[in-house]
Amino acid sequence: MKTTINFKKATLHDREFLLKLRKASMVEHLTNAGIELSDAQHFERIDEFYDDSNIIYKGNEKIGLIKLGSLDGRFHIRQFQIMPSFHNYGIGSKVLSLLIKKAEKKSLSITLNVLIDNPALNLYLRNGFAIEGETKLEYQMRWSFDKKIQK
Repeated sequence: MKTTINFKKATLHDREFLLKLRKASMVEHLTNAGIELSDAQHFERIDEFYDDSNIIYKGNEKIGLIKLGSLDGRFHIRQFQIMPSFHNYGIGSKVLSLLIKKAEKKSLSITLNVLIDNPALNLYLRNGFAIEGETKLEYQMRWSFDKKIQK
């Protein structure tokens, strides 16, 4: 059975879902990085660049978030989270594939930051992202349109 993935712009009514999603998908990785956040601090991160937030749906069910910024010459994934119960079904790769097609049409690169110990790193590597730099907490990654052309 084919998985239908849809996106809808987040509204203020989605904030509680986004808190639940963030806690389910990020707390373990944040804790491993030595970061403990209160609900108020999670909401600060949720509310940052809220206009860039798109809820990911599988059918009619909310299953994730992609917060995508359009910066100078590139897209930047500000946040990308999928409910853990939907991990390992190819949904992350499907979302990235759709984003890569959009970037190719516009001749743009895609950047993101991922916590060093977050298993999502493997998702990004499998989908053509490369590590460009790192801090003690995270990797800076890029999918480059120019590299795609050269293949």
